[in-house]
Amino acid sequence: MLVLGIETSCDETAASVVRDGTRILSDVVVSQMEIHREFGGVVPELASRKHIQAISLVVEEALERANIAPEQIEAIGVTRGPGLIGCLLVGIATAKGMALALGIPICGVHHLHAHLFAALLDRTDLTFPFVGLVVSGGHTSLFHVKGPLDIELVGKTRDDAAGEAFDKVAKLLGLGYPGGPIIEEEARGIEPGTLRFPRALMEKDSLDFSFSGLKTAVLKSVEGLFDVKQRNDRAGSFHPLVSPVRLQEARNEIRVVATAFQEAVVETLVVKGLRCAEKYASEKLVVCGGVAANRALRERMTKEGTRLGIEPVFPPIRLCTDNAAMVAARASALLAAGETDDLGFGALSRW
Repeated sequence: MLVLGIETSCDETAASVVRDGTRILSDVVVSQMEIHREFGGVVPELASRKHIQAISLVVEEALERANIAPEQIEAIGVTRGPGLIGCLLVGIATAKGMALALGIPICGVHHLHAHLFAALLDRTDLTFPFVGLVVSGGHTSLFHVKGPLDIELVGKTRDDAAGEAFDKVAKLLGLGYPGGPIIEEEARGIEPGTLRFPRALMEKDSLDFSFSGLKTAVLKSVEGLFDVKQRNDRAGSFHPLVSPVRLQEARNEIRVVATAFQEAVVETLVVKGLRCAEKYASEKLVVCGGVAANRALRERMTKEGTRLGIEPVFPPIRLCTDNAAMVAARASALLAAGETDDLGFGALSRW
């Protein structure tokens, strides 16, 4: 079956054609990263407008790269949520219009479930059940995936997501946006020494996450390191405390802080993820979402997983960040199980 996937949950406009849920025929992603960089994060109104401008061209490009005509598409999968409402509506409206015009079924896809199914695009030998850890800018969640229609949320963040913490700490350190790749680069080859930040909710019976305390600990450390204070008259909970001049003068100190922060996040994700796999007797742990592209996380998870006899399964890096191939893969699984939606469904900011 040829399925067209459409993804517009945040700041990537994406479309993909996937055959039989596993073979990617095309995968087109237009990123807005450069547009939002100057604001230090995604601006929802601006993101929605950019999706409107790009969506038709992106879908057309996906069909052209797959070398198929619109009439050959047999079904459409589109991200329904969670995400930014204005952004989601652009993709949903486009998908509904095409489904109606072509007379084909449509599936509204759960964004986090789609991330889990990105692993099946690369590992066709992956079978149910398995445990999945979705780590992104908006979510840090653990799932017990018993089957295509039986996905149970078993752990989640109680405050900030891991990716959000990366972005805010990078902003605090004056390093820019997006925070994940920047902090990873700053931490490369650096040892944190005696600097250690707290790991929250590490009790053995907990599968939930919390990163707000870690962010505060980094804030207090930077205030002490540079003898500055957070200004309460500035909008937002975090703003740069390190000027560009000070950043260059104290580059090594900044890199040590970045390293200690990254180690705290990575250790928390590794411990919780493997603990969940052990609890549900899963031999495989799927680790996906944008933060799953982090090399330190991949190395540590692989090392600790091997020690415990648990295989971490990471999608290719290009399928970790938001894309439409994962949406098409998830929709293919739903369609195979007889699940479709009528044209009356709407967008969900939370799901």
